[in-house]
Amino acid sequence: MHIKGIYNSPKGSKEEPCQASSYKRDILNYLLNSSAYDARIAPDYEKDVATEVDVQLFVTSIDSINAISMTWRDSRLNFSHISNISVLELDQRRIDDVWVPDTYFQNEKSASVHTVTVPNKLFHIYNDGFVIYSIRLSLTLSCIMDLRFFPMDDQTCSIFMESYGYSIENVALKWNPDDPVIFGLDDNDEQTLPQFYFYKPLETKGCSTVNSFNTEFSCLEAKLFFQRNLGFYMSQVFIPSMMIVILSWISFWIHVDAVPARVSLGVICVLTMTTQSSGIRSSLPVVSYIKAIDIWMAVGLLFVFAALLEYAYINVQTRKHRKQTKVMSSN
Repeated sequence: MHIKGIYNSPKGSKEEPCQASSYKRDILNYLLNSSAYDARIAPDYEKDVATEVDVQLFVTSIDSINAISMTWRDSRLNFSHISNISVLELDQRRIDDVWVPDTYFQNEKSASVHTVTVPNKLFHIYNDGFVIYSIRLSLTLSCIMDLRFFPMDDQTCSIFMESYGYSIENVALKWNPDDPVIFGLDDNDEQTLPQFYFYKPLETKGCSTVNSFNTEFSCLEAKLFFQRNLGFYMSQVFIPSMMIVILSWISFWIHVDAVPARVSLGVICVLTMTTQSSGIRSSLPVVSYIKAIDIWMAVGLLFVFAALLEYAYINVQTRKHRKQTKVMSSN
């Protein structure tokens, strides 16, 4: 492994460039000295001013948030007066010695931090006290959906971020003004999910919440607007159910005396529609209202069941007619 370093020696000094690493280490030790720097308090806590934290999300695929980056300014980490070095890159093991925002995702169901081969964290300190902190993670977020028009529905899902322990008086979150959310997709990829696609650009805004202790916290919200792709349901639900209904109508052309054939065809079509409807419901959450797909499957089942009832009625009427004809002919 080759390490390249740039070291600016003090004027008149004859130190070699190989001493750059130890020089940077001395700067870090100076900045993070426990007697002068306290990682347990926010940068502007003593000034009674909220520390502004810029937040940026980096998404490699729509169904997985890959990284969150935060930037802020900590005047305690300003080292421009002692060195010409522009930036210090901290090892992930030294990050615990520096204050970082306690940002969390309000609607998170599960999350994991990438730790292969080490915890994937980035921490850069610039000579003016500007700090960049980035961490790779994967999140599963909750989203309340309205399925009344399923599968011809559109959904709005939000990403909520908030400071957990610091009130709005100490930490103020705000979106990165240039690119709040970056989709790191290839040029040939589309911003789509297997079942959804974006039908309008995402929206970002700042917000605030008040907890049960009447304390106000700074938060951020990003809204994603999805519309369901009908391709799967056209090929797996709508077209097959229409074919089953048409198949049940074939019994109208079968001779009325072919009782086993017509009854078997009608019963099979009814059972097939029932099984298909059950399979669709099993893949959806239980809701108390009727969905559009329920109406479609119910109407299809009604047509198939009506075809079976039609044969039962015609069979009875045919036997009655034959009986009357036989009686009249015998007389």
